[in-house]
Amino acid sequence: MNAFDTIARRYARDAAVQLTAGERLLALLRVRPDADVLDLGCGPGHLTRRLRELTAGRILGVDPSAGMVAEARRRFGGDGIDFAVGAAEHLPAADAFDAIFCNSALQWFRDPARALRACAQALRAGGAIAVQAPAGREYCPNFLAAVDALARDPRTAATFRAFRPPWFYRPEAADYAALATAAGLAVDLCRIEREATRMRAAEVVRVFESGAAAGYLDPACYGAPWPPAYEATARAVLAAALRSQAGADGTVELVFHRLYLLAHKPGAAPRGAPAADWR
Repeated sequence: MNAFDTIARRYARDAAVQLTAGERLLALLRVRPDADVLDLGCGPGHLTRRLRELTAGRILGVDPSAGMVAEARRRFGGDGIDFAVGAAEHLPAADAFDAIFCNSALQWFRDPARALRACAQALRAGGAIAVQAPAGREYCPNFLAAVDALARDPRTAATFRAFRPPWFYRPEAADYAALATAAGLAVDLCRIEREATRMRAAEVVRVFESGAAAGYLDPACYGAPWPPAYEATARAVLAAALRSQAGADGTVELVFHRLYLLAHKPGAAPRGAPAADWR
């Protein structure tokens, strides 16, 4: 079972920071009113539905999690929106889309270089792709501090030593730009930004559970079997570490470093917003 299958029903509620970043990404992409759009890593479809508000063209949401796709179909199927289970590295379509929207998914791709090549193939000439993903050396200092507590706690440290991160990160924006260029895309904008949101400690825990926990607490990411109590204990340690970051007012400054990448397939004028229009 994909780790995201179990959180599909609550993802749209808990993934507040991913949703905010997704709205910024939509503004960057500037979907044309007649565009056919692929939502790559669509999750439960809440942002796929936003795409329907922007275009009368065909919309396809693709996600590797069957649970996420089932939830997306339940909530938003129809109205010219299709959903399919699939991996970014194996997009079957060629010259099929005017735009690709990829929010908070690149870090999960098993083979990002192959996935971007597949995206370039799926785009029509002049079509645009907009990507947002946690990035940099410290994608989220809050989460990394909490995970450090997991590595130090005597109840979890020994098991956590077998953890193998499933994510793809690069330290600099130039690394991502080079990856897109190698895939045959022309990069219009690529930068890593620091974004800070102040929220209640309980909300920070929910944000962690909506994404990062699918890696840190996935037994498939460990090189050895878990003891029976490990998952419950690890969740408690992580939640306590995140809550301890709250100030006197009970809130935490949750910081993410996020990649924003806009590129297009050469052959015609790019269909996304030019770099000068991004604020």
